[in-house]
Amino acid sequence: MADEYDYDLFTIGAGSGGVRASRVAAAHGARVAVAEEYRVGGTCVIRGCVPKKMLVYGAHFAEDLEDAKHFGWDIPQATFDWKRLRDNVLGDVDRLNGLYTQTLENHAVEIFHERATITGPHEITLANGVKKTAKVILIATGARPFVPSCPGHEHGITSNEAFHLDAIPDRVLIAGGGYIANEFAGIFNEFGSKVTIINRSDTILRGYDESLRDRLLQISLAKGIDFRFGAEFEGITRNPDGSLSVAMTNHEPLTVDCVMFATGRVPNIEGLGLEEAGVSVNDKGAIVVDEYSRTSIDHIYAVGDVTDRVQLTPVAIREGQAFADTVFGGTPATVDYSCVPSAVFSHPPIASVGMSEAQARMKLGAVRVYTSDFRPMKNVVAHRNERSLYKMVCDDANGRVVGIHMIGPDAPEIMQAAAVAVRAGLTKADFDATIAIHPTMAEELVLLK
Repeated sequence: MADEYDYDLFTIGAGSGGVRASRVAAAHGARVAVAEEYRVGGTCVIRGCVPKKMLVYGAHFAEDLEDAKHFGWDIPQATFDWKRLRDNVLGDVDRLNGLYTQTLENHAVEIFHERATITGPHEITLANGVKKTAKVILIATGARPFVPSCPGHEHGITSNEAFHLDAIPDRVLIAGGGYIANEFAGIFNEFGSKVTIINRSDTILRGYDESLRDRLLQISLAKGIDFRFGAEFEGITRNPDGSLSVAMTNHEPLTVDCVMFATGRVPNIEGLGLEEAGVSVNDKGAIVVDEYSRTSIDHIYAVGDVTDRVQLTPVAIREGQAFADTVFGGTPATVDYSCVPSAVFSHPPIASVGMSEAQARMKLGAVRVYTSDFRPMKNVVAHRNERSLYKMVCDDANGRVVGIHMIGPDAPEIMQAAAVAVRAGLTKADFDATIAIHPTMAEELVLLK
């Protein structure tokens, strides 16, 4: 490869996409460097899905301990120590940060623990002023939480800070209707907070199947989570006792101890030198790329959340892999976004793959929908009146399964295998021909009527 440059590849951002791209490019023989101004591992590992899922596990014990009584277990009054859970979770984040760093070092990838800016066609300048050159530049800087610009917004936190709280707030207001808002609502509620979600629209989890959204709303309300729809922030003021008063449209003001913004995420593109480099961004501030993750400049690429495609960790990893195989492995590869499974780790969790019923009707016209609305066996014994809902959407013309949507315990674990079947184009008859594993919740998928 060209020796007139310091590196064959310089990656800006060491999150899921950047780490995979750098590691694979190095395995293909490229000389690689990565710059990361915060910690190696990115949003998912450091301040996102991984620590969030650990909090979800911790929160779920609240219900498990309650349910245990009905299974014959007498447990003395249980108490919860937030700081112990928080510090154990952060300790594991440190471990993962070390593993990701080690992975790069094992592949002889040079890591610069500082900010980097594109300052010339093939030139990168580090925060300390040192200039480096690279044949190919990859931008993998991800996204960050969006904070609305209402008066007093500085009194709020985002998911980033939620992992570092000194205490669980007695009253928390969460702004947003997406998966982050609903997940943290479930977590805080189980830990004993009084949770209110406010949302500009009247829809939670836009993009998920309507039946699942309705069921989660119903269950969340039964758990004591309040929802205020059609509410926009007018202002947040701090009271002398440290509490926050929140004024909003269409609803009475509310006094809480913590306001958390979960109002979407915006690409991290500021100060990268994109404009000077001639890299095009769209009206959402995301970098525009082609199917091979190439930007408007031939030797500059971008993967992950900074590109506004599908904002999921495994997708960023696939994009990083495809980029490295294409540019350094000699095997052009693209990512298929048509059948990406996803989950919401709410209480109970949601999992989904393929088209929702509404999307399928729009695209295919005639569809056939099969559902199972049941009470999991564990909930029956626990006297927990909480029902699961599984839904299968099929193309009426050929019986092909085009979408599966589930809400209930362990739905994401079950969905991973079911997603293989949908991706492979299997039919309802293929599911029906498969013998059930009894008694399980997953068997409902092969018994749908």
